[in-house]
Amino acid sequence: MKHLKLLLLLLGLVQGLQLKAQDFALKGVVIEKGSNVRIALAEITNIRTKMGAASNDIGMFQLSARVGDTLWVKKRNLTDQKIVVKTDGDLVVYLVRGSTTLEEVTVKGQTKKQEMEDIKRDLKHNGSFYAGKPPLILLNPFGGSPLTFFYELFGKTPARARNFNRYYKKELGLIEVDKFFNKSLVTSYTKLRGKELDKFLLDYYPSSSTTSNWNNYDAVKYIKESAKKYTDTLRHTN
Repeated sequence: MKHLKLLLLLLGLVQGLQLKAQDFALKGVVIEKGSNVRIALAEITNIRTKMGAASNDIGMFQLSARVGDTLWVKKRNLTDQKIVVKTDGDLVVYLVRGSTTLEEVTVKGQTKKQEMEDIKRDLKHNGSFYAGKPPLILLNPFGGSPLTFFYELFGKTPARARNFNRYYKKELGLIEVDKFFNKSLVTSYTKLRGKELDKFLLDYYPSSSTTSNWNNYDAVKYIKESAKKYTDTLRHTN
């Protein structure tokens, strides 16, 4: 009888370890702490797999994970959160709203930019000098390096470099936009608050090409004019 109990205990431990090692479809919801408002379009990334998902209109998301994975959850104008997956049950993630003044955005943007530059250097040192986009001159048999050319096209490190460069360009654009369009500036120059403010920030977020030549005057002008359009729309729909 004792041997049977021991065997059953060992089987239970083995099954538990297998469960921890298996990927499953993790379901969750992202909520703003304090207001209990569900957050749409939050970015959820599994740090282990580098795969991501976005929350839908009611804050729900789903992505592949396993017990022990760490998820990085972020949403513009809210504080990033890292969550460890402890079970295969549904996950609730609470994000805290943070202040985003122009000065803070600039400092954070420069810090993030420096971090991305460090990653680029690491990729280069690990064997991707051309970031996965080799020049055709490398195919020249006289003085070129065909092996390097094909490595940059098909190697794993250059492939990572290409993916990172796409992310790098996108993030640089968002950092510049955040300098001119953030919660602090909008609340300073409009009367929008609460859910109306959140929807305005989402609906009227300008593109990086729009803000490329902006100064503070242009930013304030855009915020005021856009807020007027937004409030006029609200009046007509109510």
